[in-house]
Amino acid sequence: MVTLQGIDPRMIANNLTPCEPTHPGEILKAEIEYRGVSRRKLAAKIGIEYSVLDDVLNARQPLTTEYALLFEASLNVDAEPLVKMQAEYDLQTAKKDKTFSERLAKVRETAAIL
Repeated sequence: MVTLQGIDPRMIANNLTPCEPTHPGEILKAEIEYRGVSRRKLAAKIGIEYSVLDDVLNARQPLTTEYALLFEASLNVDAEPLVKMQAEYDLQTAKKDKTFSERLAKVRETAAIL
């Protein structure tokens, strides 16, 4: 690892990667619970199935840009950080996937030859 003035950039607070990525649904779930909002009423209000809302809040389904905008409109929660959080979650999850990591390694080997 190349360092700047002897400091490993991975050890700088803003560069740390959490052990477990945070799905934006966890943040939304906490916000909804804090406000005492009925999940069923919220799902109906924003026009999605309750099961879809439940899957997003429990990190079984990704938070799409469209869903983030629906939450922004209904809860006044900024969509942009939620979308960025989902992207970061997806990246961290993909990097931890052993099968996908092996595939990436093979692609890198092939690319190095080209």
